[in-house]
Amino acid sequence: MTQIIDSDQHLVESRRLWLDHIDPKMRDEALRIDDDELGYSRLVWRNERLGLAEVQAPGRTSEIGDRHRRMREGLPATVRYDEALPRDHWDPAARADKLRDLGVDEAVVFPNYGLLWERRLQDSLPALRANMAAWNRWCATVVADGRGRLHPVAHVSLRDGPWLEEQLAKLDRAGVRLAMIAPALVDGRPLSHPDHDRLWAAFCRHGISPVFHVADQPRVFDDAWYTDDGEAFVPAVEAVFLYTPAALACTDLILNGVFERFPDLRLGIVELSAIWVPLFLMMLDGGAEFTRRLNGVDPELLPLRPSEYFARQVRVSSFSYERPQVLRKQIGADLLMCCSDYPHSEGTLTPVPDYATVGTDRPEDAPGLFRENARFLLRSGELG
Repeated sequence: MTQIIDSDQHLVESRRLWLDHIDPKMRDEALRIDDDELGYSRLVWRNERLGLAEVQAPGRTSEIGDRHRRMREGLPATVRYDEALPRDHWDPAARADKLRDLGVDEAVVFPNYGLLWERRLQDSLPALRANMAAWNRWCATVVADGRGRLHPVAHVSLRDGPWLEEQLAKLDRAGVRLAMIAPALVDGRPLSHPDHDRLWAAFCRHGISPVFHVADQPRVFDDAWYTDDGEAFVPAVEAVFLYTPAALACTDLILNGVFERFPDLRLGIVELSAIWVPLFLMMLDGGAEFTRRLNGVDPELLPLRPSEYFARQVRVSSFSYERPQVLRKQIGADLLMCCSDYPHSEGTLTPVPDYATVGTDRPEDAPGLFRENARFLLRSGELG
């Protein structure tokens, strides 16, 4: 039987996950989920409400909008959060069992509420680090409780080098092979800044692949562009340009030589779509060549074409509706991964049939899409 690895699922943090796993000295900074006066459960930091704690289900996006509408109108919640939350949404053992129903063998699991708070906590680096570390400690239990079928994604920042190196060492010992980072400036420095080379070396040394994923992280566009109501769950501009931060970050890492200096560095791009990749690679090569000739200087001497670094070191999740079999031909390289986004509302309960419906090769005929490209990021079979 052909093994299938889902490159994008999510595990929901419990109400007390951060409080139970945070450094005891930082308990006052722990994120939590509290109920408000109308019965809505909210993600809270200090006394600031960061967003609704949503119970999601594939294909039911409008239900989330209905809850937000009721909340804005001052109407009480119609269902209690804890009663509506299925066990497999938060319990690693139950999720491992659920994979059978989803038709997959293994799954990469990202945080759920971890996608909502990084930018909001960015002005308090100690709180940011402490809550990231709390999730990372729980990730170590997911490796065991998931019985080898779940691959948790840690949450880290490049803003504190010694802290990051310590986190990567702990994650390595726990068997965690992926870590979400922001495709954004690091306190005003690009990802390619020479000060970060020791951090990219640490990712390689510990066999951990950084991953870009949709999240509320430091923005690459000025805040003035985001004109939605303050209660908007996801700003429209962010939804339209969700791939832009990843494309910008990859351009920086490639053209400024990070991938050349660290050929063993592997990068995942997940839930940021894949349909942009063919055009991006054409513009990446074309823009680099045009400016080299026009300016008479290279930003970095690269022996490979920029697109070749991307194909060598980057893997990208592709939703079924993006027709990955077509994208693969346009890209000219096999670097896409299948994904379900379970249990989010934009996700699916039938990932493998979804790909078949749009004419994608069967799992046995497309090992890269359904297995090998995820294994590449996980370094499966490469580490002792």
